Amino acid sequence: MGIEIERKFLVDHEQWRQLSKPAGKHYRQGYILSDDIKTIRVRVTDEHGYITIKGKTKGISRLEYEYIIPVNEGVELLNNFATSELEKTRYCINYEGKIWEVDDFLGENQGLLVAEIELEDEAEKFKLPPWITVEVTGDKKYYNSALSLNPFKGWPE
Repeated sequence: MGIEIERKFLVDHEQWRQLSKPAGKHYRQGYILSDDIKTIRVRVTDEHGYITIKGKTKGISRLEYEYIIPVNEGVELLNNFATSELEKTRYCINYEGKIWEVDDFLGENQGLLVAEIELEDEAEKFKLPPWITVEVTGDKKYYNSALSLNPFKGWPE
């Protein structure tokens, strides 16, 4: 059984700009189904397509099953079945032995920087990078599925 244990944080824009980082990877992702109980997501990069099924979040954990599919099939699924989608550039940063995935959102979500860390256990300890600001784990408006429907640019100041 696949289980995702994840925490999310906002990123300080100024410190992020100054950070030396590897090349990012462009993601296009859309949602075939998304409700409080389950999500079916399709994602494509230049190299791979993915279909991901996620269960209901309990604490900071949820069931997650992800499968690689051909890129062309991922694009077809997005074009024909996704009810909402978004784009972002993802950067993978190693900090103190943990991989942080930082999403720099594009389009209607441009200006939003969110960092995620996947953990082995809900109680696992880790060090926060200096470019991390506020934790947003559990705040549904920061879920990618929510951002695809209610983009960051439309949020009140």
